[in-house]
Amino acid sequence: MSQASKLTLLGTSLFALGTVVFVHYQQKAEQEAMHQGVIRDMEQQRIKRERQADFDMQRALEAEYKKDQSVRDTTGEMDPALSKRGGLNVPVR
Repeated sequence: MSQASKLTLLGTSLFALGTVVFVHYQQKAEQEAMHQGVIRDMEQQRIKRERQADFDMQRALEAEYKKDQSVRDTTGEMDPALSKRGGLNVPVR
């Protein structure tokens, strides 16, 4: 074999080997990135479940407090004496 053909064979072999190694590492990196995405999604779902549990607990507490306390709407009740004098309309307590 001539010197040129030996160099050509060496060059193409190194190029092929380099391509295989590059593709291997690229696939490993993509696999790791996809795995990190799954971990991130699982963490987001856990946080969402915790927030929903907190919301449900707060709603139950609110219902319990409303059952124990008498709550009435005072937004429509104004002090008639103040409104006649042109003063501030303050809810009656």
